[in-house]
Amino acid sequence: MIELSANLGFLWTELALPDAIRRAAAAGFAAVECHWPYEVDAGAVAQALAETGLPMLSLNTRRGQPGENGLAALPGREGEAREAIAESFRYGARIGAGWVHVMAGAARGQDGAEACFLANLGYAADLAREHGMGVLVEPLNRRDAPDYLIGTVEEAAAYVRRLDRPEVRILFDCYHQQIMGGDLLRRFEAHRALVGHVQFAAAPSRAEPDAGEVDFRWLLPAIQAAGYTGPFGAEYKPANGTDAGLGWMKAFRS
Repeated sequence: MIELSANLGFLWTELALPDAIRRAAAAGFAAVECHWPYEVDAGAVAQALAETGLPMLSLNTRRGQPGENGLAALPGREGEAREAIAESFRYGARIGAGWVHVMAGAARGQDGAEACFLANLGYAADLAREHGMGVLVEPLNRRDAPDYLIGTVEEAAAYVRRLDRPEVRILFDCYHQQIMGGDLLRRFEAHRALVGHVQFAAAPSRAEPDAGEVDFRWLLPAIQAAGYTGPFGAEYKPANGTDAGLGWMKAFRS
């Protein structure tokens, strides 16, 4: 059975996060995930999760200044990066989150960026082990984020292998990887042992996943058959409001 997670960074953004969690449960999602929940009281989020029984799969470290898209790979910003990482694990632990996505930042081509990112990932892995959580590394496509350090699952895998920490895994986002080469099932299979979470949205629009270049009615079961056991994160931008576009979920309810 396919289980779906609502990414509340894009879905029901007109609602306060606790109410968005409740709406996701009412809509039939099996889990939730978010981007940057730090301005919301963690106790209120934890209460909504307890009420609904939904797990919070993941949250992101802060993006930094406009255009930075994260701090962890920015040389000279290590103090800020580690403060942001520690904040994510503190908040995540309070709400029972499973993963922290450590955002690398717009550091492509900068001297020292790779070493900086690996060192900060190691710091994050230590915190993850302490809290019983995990660390996600997500490649972002270079159409939307041209300067982001990591663009492909192959590049992400190289970092994960170099660090060689069991706490650190790849966030395989089908939308980003369709833009960065497609062939999604084969590329997932090649990196299955390193993947911690899977997300999806229509490509190239990033809207509801029942249109565009990828047939997720076929792909998600195929990824599951290849060994993925977690919920699939619906991280899309609704075209006309979240509730109006939920018809795509019917394909996964049988």
